[in-house]
Amino acid sequence: MKTNIGMADNVMRILAVIIITVLYFISQISGTTAIILLIVAVLLVATSFIGICPLYLPFGISTKRKQK
Repeated sequence: MKTNIGMADNVMRILAVIIITVLYFISQISGTTAIILLIVAVLLVATSFIGICPLYLPFGISTKRKQK
C-alpha cells in the first residue's frame, strides 16, 4: 500500500499526541474524555508510524509530496 501521510501531517499528529499526553498527566482531562482522547492519540501514533491514514483512502487524499 502506498503511504499517504506527508512530513507536515506526521509532525502535526505527533504534536497532537504530545499535547493530549501532557494534558492527561497534568490532570486537565479525566474520565471518559481522557479515555477517548488517549485512544485517539494511540491511533494517531499508529498511523504516523505506518504512514497510511485509512480515513484518507476513500477520498483519495494524500498529504505526501509527489516525487519527481
